[in-house]
Amino acid sequence: MFNHIFVGSNDIERSKTFYTAVLGTLGFKGEPIRNVAATGHVRLFYPHNGGMLGVSEPIDDTPATFANGGTVAFKCDSADQVKAFHDVAVANGGKSIEDPPGERDGGPLGPMHLSYVRDPDGNKLCAIYRPA
Repeated sequence: MFNHIFVGSNDIERSKTFYTAVLGTLGFKGEPIRNVAATGHVRLFYPHNGGMLGVSEPIDDTPATFANGGTVAFKCDSADQVKAFHDVAVANGGKSIEDPPGERDGGPLGPMHLSYVRDPDGNKLCAIYRPA
C-alpha cells in the first residue's frame, strides 16, 4: 500500500546514526542513500523490501516536529525482532514509550507483539509482529 514515508529531522547526522542502527534490526544493510534536494536540504533514503523510509531536513526551513497522533509502524518477522528494534532504538538516542515491548491483545486479528519508541526528533515509531 505504501511507497514511502518521510519523517523530519533537525539533525540529519544524528538521525542517520539512529535509523541506520534501528533499521539494521529489520534487515537494512549498508548506508542510506544521501541526497541533496534542489533546495539544498539533505535527505536520507532507506530502501528495503519494496518500500522506503525518507528522513529529511524540512524544506520550509522551520524546525522538524512530530505528528501528534501519527505513528510509523515497521513490520517485524518475530517477537525477538520487535524487542531488538526497541532496544537498539533506545541505545541510539530513542526513548521508550508506552508499555515495554511484548505481547498485546490484537482483538479480532489475534495476538501481536509491539514496542513503541520516539526517535531523537520525537517521531513515534512502532515495531509490530503478528504471529501467523
